[in-house]
Amino acid sequence: MRLGVLDVGSNTVHLLVVDAHRGARPLPAYSHKADLRLADHLDDADRLTGEGEALLRDFVDEALRVAEDKGVEDLLAFATSAVRDAANGEEVLARIRADKGIGIRALSGEEEARLTFLAARRWFGWSSGRLLVVDIGGGSLEVASGIDEEPDVAFSLPLGAGRLTRTRFSADPPHPDEVRELRRDVRTEIARRVGDVARYGAADHAVATSKTFKQLARIGGAAPTADGPLQRRVLAATDLTEWAEKLAPMPSAERAGLPGVSERRAQQLLAGAIVADAAMDLFGLGELEVCPWALREGVILRRLDTITG
Repeated sequence: MRLGVLDVGSNTVHLLVVDAHRGARPLPAYSHKADLRLADHLDDADRLTGEGEALLRDFVDEALRVAEDKGVEDLLAFATSAVRDAANGEEVLARIRADKGIGIRALSGEEEARLTFLAARRWFGWSSGRLLVVDIGGGSLEVASGIDEEPDVAFSLPLGAGRLTRTRFSADPPHPDEVRELRRDVRTEIARRVGDVARYGAADHAVATSKTFKQLARIGGAAPTADGPLQRRVLAATDLTEWAEKLAPMPSAERAGLPGVSERRAQQLLAGAIVADAAMDLFGLGELEVCPWALREGVILRRLDTITG
């Protein structure tokens, strides 16, 4: 069957069309996305502005037309941190559901972590043993660990690369005091949850998902995207620590010139590196392997698991 997944993220809103059936890996057929940066459309009361809602509604219209043109049988739609955390996020989604006839809902942070973990488990398989999965989005950090397809522990923290860049840095590049304060606060928040993961034992395989980790791995020497998803890509803790220090004094324009770093994500790469470096250090990880599958694939796989016959 042909499935569509509409992912309303903090930075990008993405429609992915795949051909899939139960027991087979989903094959991407078409991708349509826009850089809406909904997190930048929150007002001082943390409400999604009228402009932000209008941008989202317009993209939903486009996505519905594309889904129809591409023969999508089932459209799965969800929103993550930016809409979930907006004071009026549920109101916005309710209006879109009523007006557009699409069953869109906000995933909780824990759901994000669990579904991303499922995708990583299916990609790496049972031989990977205990998995630890770390994902840095625009608005939040998700962590999950377990030996099965359902993790033993899964949680979300408000440590997304876009959120921290927007709320903690006042200049480009940021002042060294702001970088130091953010590093301290990020490590304090992650450290509070380390015991929740450590009580289940050390990971046999540590995995990273998300664009932030892909870009950090790329500037650390990993293979480019053009080499395909089956190429093994690893981010070493030593390389990450070095790059977190190098990125701090760089303006966004200079970061955008690094291998694999897009201009639209260059500004938030430093905050992402600070979070990634803290997570690897506090969880005692020497390296992370980048997984090509993440939340969208987890949503697809969970849907396919419900199909009978």
